[in-house]
Amino acid sequence: MRFLVRLVVNALALWLTTLIVSGVHVTPFGDGGPVASVLTFLLVAFVFGLVNAVIGTVIRIVAFPIYILTLGLVSFIVNAILLLIVAGISDAFGFGLRVDSFGWGIVGAFVLAVCAWLIGLFARPVLRRQRA
Repeated sequence: MRFLVRLVVNALALWLTTLIVSGVHVTPFGDGGPVASVLTFLLVAFVFGLVNAVIGTVIRIVAFPIYILTLGLVSFIVNAILLLIVAGISDAFGFGLRVDSFGWGIVGAFVLAVCAWLIGLFARPVLRRQRA
């Protein structure tokens, strides 16, 4: 249940990011109807979660000294790189996330993190009820 809630939170944050940031787009697969759009956002959120868990962890471990030197500001660049990796993976399949440039990747990663955090504030009570 926790996985599904986090997946939906990330998909909603990604959808809000595409509405706010003009350089980040999601292209739905198939006919582009509402069901295809929702499934595309869920699939891109799933891929982003996988990339963040696997590649993001490796990058964060390797770049730990840089995190300390920059007081964590390098995380914007790391998250932008992860967003661009997800865009490349989804582009290879012919649908999904598209980021116009690295600058838009940094802005998109920041907005995505803020939106996921805000939505997560509302999802926490749901997750706490599941534990009890």
